[in-house]
Amino acid sequence: MDSYLIQVNGHGDHAPMLDVHLKTNGNSISLGKVKGRKPRWAVRASEMSKKTFNPVRAIVDSMKVEPNPKKAMISLSLGDPTVFGNLPTNDEVTRAVKEVLDSGRYNGYAPSVGYQSCREAVAAYYNCPEAPLEAQDVILTSGCSQAIELALAVLANPGQNILVPRPGFSLYKTLALSMGIEVKLYNLLPEKAWEIDLKHLESLVDEKTACLIVNNPSNPCGSVFSKSHLQKILAVASRQCVPILADEIYGDMVFADCKYEPIATLSTNVPILSCGGLAKRWLVPGWRMGWILIHDRRDIFGNEIRDGLLRLSQRILGPCTIVQGALERILHQTPPEFYHNTLSILKSNADLCYAALSAIPGLQPVRPAGAMYLMVEIEMEHFPEFENDVEFTERLISEQSVFCLPATCFEYPNFFRVVITVPEEMILEACSRIQEFCEMHYQGAEGAQDLECDK
Repeated sequence: MDSYLIQVNGHGDHAPMLDVHLKTNGNSISLGKVKGRKPRWAVRASEMSKKTFNPVRAIVDSMKVEPNPKKAMISLSLGDPTVFGNLPTNDEVTRAVKEVLDSGRYNGYAPSVGYQSCREAVAAYYNCPEAPLEAQDVILTSGCSQAIELALAVLANPGQNILVPRPGFSLYKTLALSMGIEVKLYNLLPEKAWEIDLKHLESLVDEKTACLIVNNPSNPCGSVFSKSHLQKILAVASRQCVPILADEIYGDMVFADCKYEPIATLSTNVPILSCGGLAKRWLVPGWRMGWILIHDRRDIFGNEIRDGLLRLSQRILGPCTIVQGALERILHQTPPEFYHNTLSILKSNADLCYAALSAIPGLQPVRPAGAMYLMVEIEMEHFPEFENDVEFTERLISEQSVFCLPATCFEYPNFFRVVITVPEEMILEACSRIQEFCEMHYQGAEGAQDLECDK
């Protein structure tokens, strides 16, 4: 029979040492002296959590400023169309969910990629001859944000890079950096209605580039790319053999004088993961229903990307089953008038806001063509008392109680973003206050020079 002898040596203030000898079959084996371990708590945040950084929250949370107590706060900062109650979803949408809830048939687990019938409904809604879709090409997700996360996670490895628009939605960078993926920012051109600087874009591609993110219609710009511009983007992707992650959550949310083209309808050879959802067009961001549409007619993604998306979706077992159950009815029975009315309100607000801000010395708004936003350039040389757009927007809050997001949040300093989903009277009041603020602080060329000399 084997025997084990552990001898503990130690004295004074020194930690005990374990002098370990094993006796087995009569033979003694010495394992030497091992320092004893005193148990202690050592709980640390993961590296992934430390790499997760949301620039919007970091900037906004650091803005330690109180609004003017004499003026009611007007927030033009949050891209949530439900905040003020002026843009409710359609009754048909809510009835669909109520009936599904009452049926009791959707209270259990669904397949992680979504119910087959619901995937069929999404495929049928977006299917067209230029970009055919079947149920197997649809992955249902918990909102468009998770669709983007899964698409990034399946396409890119730590150490690779992705191409991201500047200005652009901050979530792309937040997700990528948490995964150890490098972000390369390509420029959008305000003087060309925020078209992509294609030469700059292509110059960023290297052997580690995993995908190109194209956001159209755009947050934060409110821009909508023309068919010809999208074709030029696809030509770059085709030449460089870089797949596209298309963030099309604002798809079809374009104003009457513009046409939306899903990028997948314009290419047969570039593989595309298109991310969308109910949040914006159906005005229900809190319902957390999104999807990935897999466009891969040349079988470049093959089974590997599809299998990867399946495995990644299994981490949270799919989106809300109640909303899934209502999805077919929401997509196919929401009356067209609902979409038209929403866009009419957004277009009217965009026109009012653009006209009002265009008349203010020192500001240069860029006219939007869709989505829910417009970007405004601050001619900082005429506001020399402010260091940057963050200081400008801070003072706008403290003096006028109007909150616009500084575009530093979108990697684009000296602009700010306006959300145009608020009621018309609030848009007009906010623009009036912004005008008062700018008139108070605006300096002509000579005045600005004098102020600089005083500094």
